[in-house]
This record gives sequence, structure tokens and C-alpha cells, in this order.
Amino acid sequence: MSESRRAATEAEVAAMASGIRLRIIRLTYSEALTNKELADRLDRDPATTLHHVRRLVDTGFLEALPPRRGARGAKEIPYRSTGLSWHLDSRDKGIDQAIFEAYLEEIADAGFDDVHQTRLVLQLPDEQIVELEQRINELFEEFLARPVDTKAKRAAIYLSRYPSR
Repeated sequence: MSESRRAATEAEVAAMASGIRLRIIRLTYSEALTNKELADRLDRDPATTLHHVRRLVDTGFLEALPPRRGARGAKEIPYRSTGLSWHLDSRDKGIDQAIFEAYLEEIADAGFDDVHQTRLVLQLPDEQIVELEQRINELFEEFLARPVDTKAKRAAIYLSRYPSR
């Protein structure tokens, strides 16, 4: 476990064990979105999306920002990710399938023309595998610490390590 990460609670693990919730966290990373905006982007029913948003707010993954007036004058509540998910160590806690599900849905939304993939097989002793993972996490932490440029193009990274037989 990274020194900067703590073990996830049962409630946090349960909240993250949903591909749709992980996508909501990603969508609200640098841009506050209302429930309706999230439902539109996810092509989901607003009532279903609101259930997931409330669960994420209750567990600290999203924060509700001050209400604003929408295009028709209705009160809207924008939500933004707190960044909590990056600071949790949730390995072996039942969210692996949700991460993969979110990845597949996001790839389907993006289309393969916009996906840059690579595959690499390494043969390393255990301590070097640990070193590789630590260095990758350090690189991610370095980029995460940079100020968010809201005008910049968004990019998502999915990384998986598994036994190659």
C-alpha cells in the first residue's frame, strides 16, 4: 500500500464497487456536473443516476457545491469529485470488476479510434514488480499534484498487471 493511501472502509468499498459510480467520480474530477448533466453523459435515467450520486456524496467521494439556476430557472446542484478514491487502497476489496466495467464502458463511449493501447510482458522478480508499481504510482501522484487545466484535453489511463502464462 502506498504511504499516502489508507485502507478503504466497508462503506467506501461498497460505493466504489459500481462501474457507474466510478464513471461519475471520473466525470466530476475537474468539472462540477449536475445530476441531469451526469445522466445525459452516461445515457442513464436521472433517478438512477441520483441514487448513485447520493451514495457517493454520503461516502465522501462527491461534494455538493452551492446550488445554481439552470437554463429554465430551476435550482440545480452541481457535484464535484473530492479526489478521495485516489487516496484509498482498495486492492482485493471487490472493486476490481467495477473498475474493469467502467473501463469497458468508457472505451465503448470513446470508440477505438481514440484509444491508444500498448501491451508489454516483463519477466521480473517480485521485488522489481513492487518497484515498478511504486514508480508508476509515484508518476501518477506527480501528475495528480499538478494544477488542473480546465481547458486541457482530458485523458484516462487504465493500467492492469496480471500473470502472463
